[in-house]
Amino acid sequence: MNTTRKVDTDRSLSRLRQLVDLETPSGHVPGLDPLYELLASWSGGLLGESERVVVDGVPHLYVHERVRDPATAPVLLLGHADTVWPLGTLAERPFTVAEGRVTGPGVFDMKAGLVTALDALELTGGADDVRMLVTGDEERGSLTSRALIEEAAAGCRAVLVLEPSRDGAVKTARKGVAMYRLGVRGRAAHAGLEPELGVNALVELAHQVLAISGLGDTGRGTTVTPTVGRAGTTTNTVPESGYVDVDVRAWERAELERVEDALNVLCSRLPGAGVELAGGINRPPLERDMSRGLLLAARRLAREQGLGAVVEAWVGGGSDGNFTAALGIPTLDGLGPAGGGAHARHEWLDLGSLPERAVLVAGLLREGAAALSIP
Repeated sequence: MNTTRKVDTDRSLSRLRQLVDLETPSGHVPGLDPLYELLASWSGGLLGESERVVVDGVPHLYVHERVRDPATAPVLLLGHADTVWPLGTLAERPFTVAEGRVTGPGVFDMKAGLVTALDALELTGGADDVRMLVTGDEERGSLTSRALIEEAAAGCRAVLVLEPSRDGAVKTARKGVAMYRLGVRGRAAHAGLEPELGVNALVELAHQVLAISGLGDTGRGTTVTPTVGRAGTTTNTVPESGYVDVDVRAWERAELERVEDALNVLCSRLPGAGVELAGGINRPPLERDMSRGLLLAARRLAREQGLGAVVEAWVGGGSDGNFTAALGIPTLDGLGPAGGGAHARHEWLDLGSLPERAVLVAGLLREGAAALSIP
């Protein structure tokens, strides 16, 4: 039986408007705190106690399960409240609904997913064995929230990540992410009077960028991308120092480790120059094996509920689901509604997909441990 009509779409839209109207750049307490207050009030009676957890000045919302039974492994609903948009963006692009499309900063990534989580809980009538974590710095790499994510996921039987879908597809695999900065040391000198006395950090940096660019592996899907670089201070000075930032993505942890090992042994090419590496692996991969059981359950539930077919996608971007999958906990990502333009000015949400996604997530919550069975 199709239960889509049980979702109060008008209320969902009203809640989404309230969330989008709160600007929440990563770590922005004046926006995040009132957003968490809304989520806590909406989840009252559906989940257990709400706890605001502050780590290094960044607030996060942890809503516990109603019944804490050591014999029952809970399910974790996981999402984030922060967006990539700076303060003032809302004035330029306010919340708008037109012909079934909803626009506004953060509407797709991922405030609609938070509304979906609440709608799903209400369809279940609340769940004794479900907890929810909403973080405030996912878009900056979850530097203050990773330990909290891993703590919340510990002992869970499944993690459902409400990140936006990929054109309606759930995300069953995500690349792991590593971020580095390679610094270069040279020696300054006057570029006109005695350039031979200098060691040109920019030339050294050019050698290093070319070496770094060759570390990817197209066949394995591993990308190593120099992204931001800088060297020098004035046009008449031999550059004394420089740096390049490097983005690394891979489907397998072994590939991330291979690239890191190669970066660690880079040596300077110019006499008198030096190099120094900082950074490391930020997110391990979410490997498909950790999503397979939940994907099969979602497909069966969709058929039973008369919903659209559940398709899967592998994506290069990371999420907090990477952390939970790396702990060995079954994790299904991209359970938020359909839309597009994440991190782009044309970001939009398909309003009609909100109730369907809520029904699907509610079904996974009701299934409990049975949702993990693999035929």
